[in-house]
Parts: sequence; C-alpha cells; structure tokens
Amino acid sequence: MPPRTPVPSDRVLNLAPPQRRTWLTAVLTTLALACGLPARGATPIRALPAEPAPEPAGLWPSRPVTMVVPFPAGGANDVFALPLAAEFASLTGQTLRLQYRDGLGGTRGASVAAHAAPDGYTLFMGGVHHAIAATLRPGLDYLLDADFVPLALLATMPQVLVVDPARFPGDFASLVDKLHIYPGRYSYGSAGNGTSHHIAGELFRRAMRARILHTPFRGSGQALAALVAGNVDMVFCDVGSAVPHIRAGRLKALMVSGSQRNPAIPNVPTAAELEIPGFDGGTWYGLWAPKGTPVDVRTRIIDVVQRASDTQAIQIAWMDAGAEFPALTGKAFGDFVEAEMRRWAAVIKAKGITLE
Repeated sequence: MPPRTPVPSDRVLNLAPPQRRTWLTAVLTTLALACGLPARGATPIRALPAEPAPEPAGLWPSRPVTMVVPFPAGGANDVFALPLAAEFASLTGQTLRLQYRDGLGGTRGASVAAHAAPDGYTLFMGGVHHAIAATLRPGLDYLLDADFVPLALLATMPQVLVVDPARFPGDFASLVDKLHIYPGRYSYGSAGNGTSHHIAGELFRRAMRARILHTPFRGSGQALAALVAGNVDMVFCDVGSAVPHIRAGRLKALMVSGSQRNPAIPNVPTAAELEIPGFDGGTWYGLWAPKGTPVDVRTRIIDVVQRASDTQAIQIAWMDAGAEFPALTGKAFGDFVEAEMRRWAAVIKAKGITLE
C-alpha cells in the first residue's frame, strides 16, 4: 500500500463540520488558557512587571520625603522639625514634608508611620512620649522597639512648670502654699493623656501632696494657649515650647526638671534646688524609619541628619530653645530608647500612674 500523504493540520480543522470546529476551538482555547498560553488568534497575555528593585542609597532621596509629626503644628515639634526640614532641602535638593498626625498622646502618628512602606520615604519624629506609651497604652497596634528602626536622637531638653504671672506673681514656694490652702481649685494642662508632660504633672502632684486637676490638650501649643487665655492655672511642657512665651512676658517659669539650670532660662531654679524628689524627667526627640528600611538607605538618612544637625542654623535654633543634641545614632540610639522604656515603665508602675 502506498504511504499516505500527510495532511496539514490546518486542513484537518477545515475539513471538520462547523459544529465540530466550534467544539474543537473551545477545547483548544481552554487547554491553552489552562497552560498559561494565549489562545489561537488571541492577543498574548503580558507578564506582570517584577517588583522594582530597592533604590540604591546613593540615589536617596530622588523624590520628596514625608516626616510624620505626631502632634499638632505650633508645639515643641516645630522647634526641631521646621529647621530640620529647611536644612534637609538645602542638603539634598528634595522637600521634607511634615505630616502632622496628632491624637492619642502622639501614638496615632506613630501608628501611621509604623505601617508605611519601608523605603526611606516615610520617617517618624517621635520621642519620650512614645517610650512612655509602651507602658501606659498596652493595646497599641505597633511596638516602638519592634516595628521601627532607630536612626538618630535629635535633641534633649528639660521640662518646665509655667504659670500666668498676673495670677501667680510669687515664686515656687508661694504656688505650693496656694495649692495646699485651696486643694482641688487649681488645674494643670499638658500635651495630652499619657505624654511626658502628663507624667510630669502627676509626679509633681504626688511630690507636693497636692490635689490638682489635670486638663489634657492636643499638644503643648494648645496647652500653652489655654494657659495664656486663663483656662488652666499652670502647664508642664518642654522648655522649647515655653521659651517664646516666657521671653515675651506672657508666662513665668517657676521650675525646670533635673539638676542643671537651662541656658535658655538660666534664672529658673531646678527641681533639685527646690528639693522636689524624683522630678528629673526631661523630654527628648528622635527619628525612626519603618522596620525593613534597607540598611544602606538608613545610613544615608543618618548622614543627612547629622550634617543638618551640624549646621549653624540648626545649632542656633535648637540651643536658643534650650536643647542639647547628643550624637546618638543607629544602635546607640536604640539602646537609649530601650533604657528609657524600662525607666518610665518602672516610674509609672511605682507611682501607680494611669492615663486618667
């Protein structure tokens, strides 16, 4: 028998009746799609683009960077954030955008930053309030020492007790006398429940054995405005927040925390001089990035922050506000934060301090 002549495959399909051709087309199309192949006559499906490679640190920043600030504008945050943003732009050619996300004693902004993309384009300016919140707010959706990587300690400064000089013209001792003569009459304002200012007020109240009401505000700027307006009788806050009001004569400082007088207000006695036990807590501000930010990008960020901190403009601005700026970066700053968390946890538990 002579060999059969092969029939081209396309002709095989053409020889089938219309119903069979339709059925075969459907079957082949289904098989092709199941195998990840384009059906005959269909437009090929393009593969999804791969994840972009991490940006080399040398290119950072190639676009604006956001710094989450967890309190409203106008408080001590701006003493550090605004000069830093100006120098950042000068050094990198990119904008450092300040995103104010206040609420819950500064923890709302921390939560926003903790859940941001770890690409070096979201930073977080937090501080002692967040070390305290680790104990006072156990239900937070982030952990300061686990969901962030430490970059740099920006500055430290003491806290200050300020009053309206028209209502309290005397010294610290005369204020304490009034607190004892009229228990429950006076109130102090703070930057919010669970902040270091709130803790300072509670430590003061316990040390003086006085009954003083606490009025929390959303940031030290609002607390100081309320004091100037006569809505509270005294405020505990950072020296940097109060200095403009003190120099303008609107407020009077009666005491600073710690054992060393502050250069910005050298005539104000310290808690140690006034023999107030346990009142040595100050305030500090630092910079973090979300966990997972590449090491080389973090190194570049730290370098920019250190160069900015060394500029004359920032040193003048921060020193004028009564701040000191120790050079702690990376792991050294992380160790400092962990020590602060342990320290404040011990104080809070020993004194029985709560959010209310």
